[in-house]
Amino acid sequence: MKNRVVITSIGIMSALGFSAEEIVASLKDGGAAFERPAFDHKVCVCPVGDDFRLKDFTGRYKNARYLNRGAGFSVAAAMSALKGANLAEQMLAGAGLFVGCGSNMDIGGEFPEIRQGNLDRQTLAALWILKFMPNTAASTISDLVGIHGENATVGTACSASLQAIGEAFRKIKDGYLEVALAGGGDSKLNPGGILGYRMAQALWTYEESGRFAASPGPLSPLHPSREDPSRHFGPFDRHRRGFIPGEGGAFFVLENLEHAKARSARILGEVCGFGAAMDGFNMTAPDPSGKWAEAAVRGALDEAGLSEDQIDVVSAHGTATVLNDQMEADLISRVFSGHKPYVIALKSRIGHLTGGCGAVETAIGLTCLRNGFLPGIRNLDEPAFENINLVRSTQEISAETMLVENFGFGGQNAALVVKRWKE
Repeated sequence: MKNRVVITSIGIMSALGFSAEEIVASLKDGGAAFERPAFDHKVCVCPVGDDFRLKDFTGRYKNARYLNRGAGFSVAAAMSALKGANLAEQMLAGAGLFVGCGSNMDIGGEFPEIRQGNLDRQTLAALWILKFMPNTAASTISDLVGIHGENATVGTACSASLQAIGEAFRKIKDGYLEVALAGGGDSKLNPGGILGYRMAQALWTYEESGRFAASPGPLSPLHPSREDPSRHFGPFDRHRRGFIPGEGGAFFVLENLEHAKARSARILGEVCGFGAAMDGFNMTAPDPSGKWAEAAVRGALDEAGLSEDQIDVVSAHGTATVLNDQMEADLISRVFSGHKPYVIALKSRIGHLTGGCGAVETAIGLTCLRNGFLPGIRNLDEPAFENINLVRSTQEISAETMLVENFGFGGQNAALVVKRWKE
């Protein structure tokens, strides 16, 4: 008999806040603010607030200097989740650790002067390589809290942190672990990251859309314009033109149900099924047929033992790129042909967290289920798809089961089924 896997703590670092209470209040107030970064006035970003300080979560830790910003969000979220879990030291020692991460694109920040390919300079840190190694966040978490069990660092682009949760879920379900810490974080809000996505033609830019050119509002200190950046980026809208990048991280403490009950842990939710697949179609564009994305979704439903009509909410990947939204809308319509679950798109509220989006969206979505409401898709003024049940305004709803979808560069597809906890 397979083990049931429950969530006993969540740690989150997001533009909406660092706690369930802050996130709920921010969502009901409209969501996080978008702004123009000083280094590129043609794009918008959604940063975590200035009140984020890694030291608040790690204490004094000399190796913190080797964490890039995305890895810092991972470590902070993991420490926050563990603080809320109250696990004994011996439980942590045998726990698993599964981390989803994105690549560090802050090349200019680390190497401000590169001449004829020479990176070396007197001020270069001796272990600068650690800021570019994918497993540095995992190594840091292990060092800080004494986790020594089975582990993996997952780097599958925008599906990375959702796949990290899925892998941890299966290790517990199949009996290899009793406890695991799983999640991830990312940040591309730097010139290298923005340049990469701009050249891939994935970002919303001011030069490509004049839709809000006449918007009233105060002058921004970032750019002499009266446009309000928070009015841009509408997933599944007719005028979608690409995504707005965000940043952050989230981690979950996952446990065998019996283990959690034996220690009288507070249970927040349950992970029920996971699915993953690859398109093998294009390095950046999704397979328009959605065949393998659908395989990931159906795999998650099958493992959860649920039929399509038992899914109440779909947390869509919802990037607001022309191709992804079309593929995903067709996929949802096809899979749920006899049933229309609510469809939310949390990137409209927090931006696209790339490698960290799955974990953060799962954490926010589960928080919404537990608080009895669903946030509307921001800036969905003219829906492009009438065949799916897009949530256009915040609604008080009693929902139990959520399917989370993430699709990334390289044709990476992942899906996870979670439930709010009910005895």
